[in-house]
Parts: sequence; structure tokens; C-alpha cells
Amino acid sequence: MKLPRYLINFNSKELKNESYDVIIIGSGIAGVYTALCLPDNLNVAILTKEEINISNSVLAQGGIAVSLGKGDSPELHFKDTIAAGAGLCKEDVVKFLVNNAESNINQLCTYGVRFDKEGKGNLSLSREAAHSKHRIVHVGDATGKEVCDTLIKEVHKKNNVSIIEKVAVIDILTSGDTCAGVLARYQGEPVIFQSRVVICAAGGYGRIYHSTTNPEVATGDGAGMALRMGAELMDMEFVQFHPTVLFHRKNKTFLISEAVRGEGALLKNINGERFMPHYHSMAELAPRDIVSRAIFSELEKTNSDHVYLDITFKDREFLKTRFPTIFAKCLEYGIDMSKQLVPVAPSEHYCMGGIRTDAFGRTGIKGFFSCGEAACNGIHGANRLASNSLLEGLVFGRNIANQITELYKANKEIHFEESYDIPRKTGLIDPEEIMEDIRKTMDKYAGIVRTKEGLLKAREKIKKYIDEVTDIENSTHEHIEMQNMVFVSWIVVNSALMREESRGAHFRSDFPQIDDNRWKKNIIVSKEETAASLLSS
Repeated sequence: MKLPRYLINFNSKELKNESYDVIIIGSGIAGVYTALCLPDNLNVAILTKEEINISNSVLAQGGIAVSLGKGDSPELHFKDTIAAGAGLCKEDVVKFLVNNAESNINQLCTYGVRFDKEGKGNLSLSREAAHSKHRIVHVGDATGKEVCDTLIKEVHKKNNVSIIEKVAVIDILTSGDTCAGVLARYQGEPVIFQSRVVICAAGGYGRIYHSTTNPEVATGDGAGMALRMGAELMDMEFVQFHPTVLFHRKNKTFLISEAVRGEGALLKNINGERFMPHYHSMAELAPRDIVSRAIFSELEKTNSDHVYLDITFKDREFLKTRFPTIFAKCLEYGIDMSKQLVPVAPSEHYCMGGIRTDAFGRTGIKGFFSCGEAACNGIHGANRLASNSLLEGLVFGRNIANQITELYKANKEIHFEESYDIPRKTGLIDPEEIMEDIRKTMDKYAGIVRTKEGLLKAREKIKKYIDEVTDIENSTHEHIEMQNMVFVSWIVVNSALMREESRGAHFRSDFPQIDDNRWKKNIIVSKEETAASLLSS
């Protein structure tokens, strides 16, 4: 099967064309912070699919990991990250992360982020799962929103940065192995945004699952467009499920932060029995993959659809102050955390896989960079350590920005394909119906516990959709999202089938052990390999 280079046909001479020095796709912490770190003499555009304040980063509750406490160090943070990553972290990249954490947190403080403090003005530090020390700086339980709101205010002050909302980026324009800008749909029409540098910070692909904490924008667009342009994807099978998401008939997407367990909350099954000590020595503070699988096991044992989080032993005022957002949301649904158990269940939360990059965000395509959840530089390995995600966006976003000046020393003209025209299939296809079916299929067969049998069923269904939608007339924004979702889902399932072991967030009940001899390696996917896998299926 030949995969299309572009999802729509176009003639650049007939399209509106805007030119910038740097284009950033995505408005989460990685995208906005990168824009702030770029030199003021560069003309920068932030393109965001919806409004600038809609992103996974905004929803992040817990905080940002940084080794500031007594007895803590970057070396200990490094060890915890490596341990959580289950043997697949890139050690040089992790060292860069932990050694640059403090300077970036200091920069956030300079911008005015109001981190919680204690004592003589020191930053308050909490603890989360798989951390050996208290090292999470936070703003109540709405750290992501506070950080993003602050950064967005700062970027609005910059005369060299344009924020363009409701832009659906379709594909990356290239000339050979060099980036040349993006093809997008804006105000109902195809538009070209020309640039020698494109930074993809478009987030992950959590919305390929039905049960997820991710906003609707996280449909894997970055991974899809990167694959089509010739960049590689890596570690796509590693999808993290957060153990404690509110389970209520009116809301099954609201995260109950890991910081709640960090403050001592206990997990209990439907019968009121605490169970985590039977699964891991760190009990409720075990790594996320272990806690999620433990809950999954308890649900099967007790034939139930949720467990409980118990923090009723904490003072009501403490809970209202420490977790104001969570406390208020639970109260909205008639749950008083200080008196009642909070019903929770695991849900998809974060994607370790993404666009393959090095520590400098480079992808192998000249001028095309990626950072944040969209990227995969090996920092998280098979399982992300809690509160390293916002930190990753900061550290590697700034690292990309520091290189951009060098790219502009050689002032070269931009060239790109002037047109693309292939035969397109027409017909009645309901993209929403296809996307919904894919989400339910991924929940059922490619979730917390996977098997060869289930993954093959998922692959068969997704292949049917790929055959149906490849080379169709992609006339709407929903068609573009659907295309990205079907191909990203295919790669996740195919990679999960290939990895015949259990490691980190990837658990195969038919291969329940880790297998370093065969699988202490990354699965790297190219456009050619994806096409070949589709042909052989």
C-alpha cells in the first residue's frame, strides 16, 4: 500500500501564503515556552487547533519535578526516572533533563508563576509515585493551568510572536530533506504558512482511546504529519494509564492527581479493602503502570468497574487548601473528600511514544523539530515518571530555541512542492463514527492489559478502516483527524504486537515477563515500514 504524502491536493500558487521565521504547532507548555525562549528578532507564529488555552498541559494537576529539597539531588532524580522507565530511558537525555530542571523552574518564577511556598519562602515540595524524595513544585492542584496562563500572558507581550487560533495543520511542507513550512486549513480554506523552521509541540495521541483524560485536540496529528513527511516515530506502544480518574456517571475524565496519594490517600476495592501492599513494596506510591494494573486486577476479582481513594483521615480545610480544584469538582458531584471515599478507575493519560528526536529536538528532517508529548527523545523509556512531563516541555523547548539562531546564519531561500495532485476517492464517510469505533476498539484490545488475540482483532478492524479512508477527499477538519487517528492506532497496535514481553506501561498477559535479551530496544517506525506492515497484514 502506498501512503499519501499529503492529505489534500493543493496548488501553492492558488493559496494564501504567510511567511514566518519559526512556526510552532501547539500551544501547550512546550510550544509557548519555546516561543518565549526564541530570540526577539525572529518572527514567530504559534498555530493552535483550538483556542490557545486548550491543551494537555493546562489540565496537568500534580506539578513539576525538580530536586530542590534537603537530601535530594539531580542524581537521585535521574535514578528515579531511569527506574520508572524500565530499561529504555536514554541516559544522556535524562541527565540533561534533571541537570537543567532548576534553572527552568527559576525562569518560571521570574515570569511570575505562583508556586506554593512554605517556611521562609521556600517552594513547597510534594511527593508522587515512584519518587524517592519530595520534589514536586506545585500550585495547589492546578499547576498546569497556572504555568500555562502565566506563559500565555508573557507571550502576548512579545511583538515578534503571533498567536493564530483555530488553525488545523494538515501537513508539513518539505523540499527534499528540508522543512519549508506547513499546509493548514484556516478560516475554512487551505493556507500555506511558510517557514524554514517548524517546531511540532502538538501533544500526544490519547484521543485514540475512548477512556482518556486528554482534551479533544489530542488526536495524534503531530505523529501523523511527521510520518507522512518522512520523520520516524518511536515507542508508540508505550501508553500510560493514570490509575485514579474520577469514576462518576457524569464525569469519567477528571483526573484525581497522584499528589492525593502523595499526601497519604489509600486505595481500596469495592469491598473497602486496601490492596496495594499486596502488589508492590511502595504500595499506593508504586509506579503508575503497577498501580493501574493492580486496580485492573481488583476490578476483575471483585467484578466491579471502580475502586475507591480514601483520604478521609485528612482535615477538611487542609484538603480544600491543598486540592482546591479536586475538592470542588468532587463536591460538585456530591462527594465530600473529607468524609466520603472517591470512586476512581484507570484511564489513558500520557503517550511515551511520538516523533523520534535527539536531545536537541532534531528529527532528521532539516529545520523540523519536536518537543513535549509530541516528541519521543527516550527520556521516559517505557513508563514516564510522574511530573516529568511539564519539565520535559520546558527543558527541551528551551534547548530547541537555543539552536535556532544558528540556523539563520546561513540565509537560504525556502523552496517546497508547489503542488500535489492524486486521484481521490469520493463517497459518504462519517469520520466521527469511524473515530468513535476506533476509540472503543483501542480501549478493549490495546489498553492496560493486552494479548496477541486482542491486538490482532484491533489490527483487523483498523486495517479495514485504513483501506476505506486512504486517498479519500479529506474535505473537513474531522476527516484530517480521522486520518491521523487510524494510522496512529495502527502503529500503536502493530508495535504492541511486535513487543512480545511486558515492560513499563506495555503489558502482555501472554508474555508477562520482561525480556531484556530480545526487547531491551526501541521500536522505530518509518513511513515505508508502516506501508509494508499494511501490505503484509
